[in-house]
Amino acid sequence: MRVLIAPDSFKECLTAEAVANAIAVGWLRGAPADQVVQIPLADGGEGTTATLVSAMRGTLHQTWVSDPYGAQISASYGLIEEGRTAIVEVAEASGLHWVAESGRNAMTASSYGTGELIMAALQHQPETLIVCLGGSATTDGGAGMLQAMGAQLLDDNGHPIPPGGEGLQHISHFDLAEAKANLAGVRIVVACDVTNLLLGDLGAAAVFGPQKGASPDEARVLDNNLGTFARCLEKSGYDISSFAGSGAAGGIGGAVAGILGGFLKPGIELVMSAVDMEAHMQATDLVITAEGAIDGQSASGKTPTGVAKLAQRYQVPVIGLAGKLGGGNMAAIHDAGITAVFSIAPGPISKDDAIANAAHYLENTAEQLARLISGLK
Repeated sequence: MRVLIAPDSFKECLTAEAVANAIAVGWLRGAPADQVVQIPLADGGEGTTATLVSAMRGTLHQTWVSDPYGAQISASYGLIEEGRTAIVEVAEASGLHWVAESGRNAMTASSYGTGELIMAALQHQPETLIVCLGGSATTDGGAGMLQAMGAQLLDDNGHPIPPGGEGLQHISHFDLAEAKANLAGVRIVVACDVTNLLLGDLGAAAVFGPQKGASPDEARVLDNNLGTFARCLEKSGYDISSFAGSGAAGGIGGAVAGILGGFLKPGIELVMSAVDMEAHMQATDLVITAEGAIDGQSASGKTPTGVAKLAQRYQVPVIGLAGKLGGGNMAAIHDAGITAVFSIAPGPISKDDAIANAAHYLENTAEQLARLISGLK
């Protein structure tokens, strides 16, 4: 049997390559005669740059940028197609993984470093810029990113607004000319991993704020502040909130598409095209995909369901593995084409245990599934 292993990374734990390798090791222990093909994927979140650069035989470049709270870090951007296309990943500069869980402050985390990373990539004068969203620690509507690119976001006294979503409440007027001029003539593609709007109960703050350290009250404040920012921009004809994906990466999706003219595209589709996933799928008997968590959000542009929708065209069954499964109705996951999903946890375990031993648990689960399927042939 030919088995295609096509996982995403496990956020803050394992790269997509490490996840694929662990599944392959376990599967071949259980079914050593099977042919196993590994295609690590990403959906616009953490690891997308590396995946695209590897698939397209490009190059990675390092530069110093600000992390979500202003400390200097080394981050990478990619160049492919002989430098004609640059790739910038929000998670590289403004990612949640830069901040210990105990130190996360969703109110002040800024996307400024993402803007710095974009400016570094633009020094190569690319024709196309791919901005990969996902995995951010920020909920500032892309304000920090815009400021790093030269935008003036000012309060009533003409001073720059403070960093983070907390600072958006002070926005009074703005000048976006320099930020937009820096991208003149550059085609912008936004690789997006969710379809959430910027505002509301399913918006950036309400849905993703808690994982970034926001309390329920802070999430409401952030949503209000994002609304203030959106309404201020709307007076000059900029829409950053009404379209699917505007809430991605704490609102960076809205800023890149609604202000800078980016074209939103599901990140998983972009990556699968780069690795020629369709050709692999046509010669496959079974697909194993995986992500750190498979839940209700997975049906909105995440890797497992992106893979499954392609597999449906060729009637290939798909098994999903996850460190954590969402509770409740999994109908949306199955409707997207995932035949069955399994948690790799051997039982009730701590988060520290899950992270430290994720590769081991992936191997064991894959081995048992391989033995089961081999026994049913």
